[in-house]
Amino acid sequence: MTIYEAIETFVQIAIKNAVIKAADQIYYRNQLAHFVGVRDWQALQAVIRDSLVARDVLLATAQANNQIADGDDEFFEAALMNFITPLPSQLNETFWAKYQEAPSMATQYFFNLAKEVDQVKTQAIAKNIAFDYSSKYGNLEITINLSKPEKDPKAIAAAKLIKNSGYPACALCVENEGLYGGGSQPARSNHRIVRLELNGEAYGLQYSPYAYYPEHSIVMNVKHKPMEISEQTFVKLLNFVDQFPHYMIGSNADLPIVGGSILSHDHFQAGRHDFPMAKVGLRKQVVLTGFPEIEAGILAWPMSVLRLKSTNQAQLVAASAKILNAWRKYDDQALSITGRDAEGIDHHTITPIVRHQDKSYEVDLVLRDNNVSAQYPDGIFHPHAPLHHIKKENIGLIEVMGLAVLPARLKTELAEVEAYLLDQPANVAPSHQAWADELKQEADFTEANVHTKVQAAVGAVFERVLEDAGVYKDNPTGLAGFERFITFVNQKG
Repeated sequence: MTIYEAIETFVQIAIKNAVIKAADQIYYRNQLAHFVGVRDWQALQAVIRDSLVARDVLLATAQANNQIADGDDEFFEAALMNFITPLPSQLNETFWAKYQEAPSMATQYFFNLAKEVDQVKTQAIAKNIAFDYSSKYGNLEITINLSKPEKDPKAIAAAKLIKNSGYPACALCVENEGLYGGGSQPARSNHRIVRLELNGEAYGLQYSPYAYYPEHSIVMNVKHKPMEISEQTFVKLLNFVDQFPHYMIGSNADLPIVGGSILSHDHFQAGRHDFPMAKVGLRKQVVLTGFPEIEAGILAWPMSVLRLKSTNQAQLVAASAKILNAWRKYDDQALSITGRDAEGIDHHTITPIVRHQDKSYEVDLVLRDNNVSAQYPDGIFHPHAPLHHIKKENIGLIEVMGLAVLPARLKTELAEVEAYLLDQPANVAPSHQAWADELKQEADFTEANVHTKVQAAVGAVFERVLEDAGVYKDNPTGLAGFERFITFVNQKG
């Protein structure tokens, strides 16, 4: 693609996306040409080609013409894609017009647009390594996250010299929309948000730039306020699936260790994906006293999950709130479970997930405990030290549901483990050595099977990660403890 074809592609996409009208195309062509340092023009037939291919040509031209300052590539690139991104008002108008036809048409429009303008980084996401692991709990999904690029050293150095203004307050704030960025602030010129309401409160919907699953979206409060799991959380999650019945939605827990990476901003994660946890059945049915319209049970899952199913929203909200409040104050010292410590600090919360299933609402309540001990300083119900060579980070919503998000370092580290298992020269990381020696005892690795076997071994580690994070273990003692909690909910909760 020539530079002239790239410019014309952007002009035609801008018309298609209602950024400009046909009468604006000469003006817009001249503005774009100036932005990348092009001073002439060749007449072309009006066509639409691939936006990302055109972007690369435009970026290369801008670099050759010295239009991009050192360390400014990320910000210039987002500003370039802003040429083909509708204004927020236009985006919202189109989204809600399509919503009147079908909610799925609205989200499909927004998602396709987000990919076209590179708000969703499809090329980067394609670099991720993904595979499944067949566990005793069903298929687990494993991803080695290679999508987020490493920062340019020049950009890192420049960022240190810039004082953080505190605007926006965090990466999830709606004030990021259209922000050029710089320093510690990300590039968000092409960033767009759909405005919506959840139970009368203003929220925004955006797609995650480095999506971990299909149509991975973030639903964030327009106000910068901390995460909090409460009765209102369940109301809002149910309200969301009423508006977008083709999506699931969940929330990270609101405590350190068991929560997500951003606890400072109230937000949820949604999307169009059937996670492994959604596909499993019950280990045991239970009865929730006072809620006759709810089917409930303990999920056959390594983490401790109560599943509630009903068409009655009011009962689901009330039952979920009752379970949450009971769990916050619940102790079972025999199992190292403590809801509130001597200093009055809360250690119990819930990771909630809501979806539609068979014309009913399905609510999964994952019990979380963030206590630490001398034996487990990183968390009693957190991946334990022998597993940290694969996964040490918090077990948030996505992992809870059975999708492992593993660090990029594993791509090269696991290649060294594979070489070691084949008795080839290898530089195995010290953190992997004991695990690699354990694998080697199998003594049946070949060039043909080593990659698959190591992937399976990684999957087995993730299965143990989820078991470590489970408050009630998958054994008779754990089940008995879970049943004691259900009795507490029914009698005193």
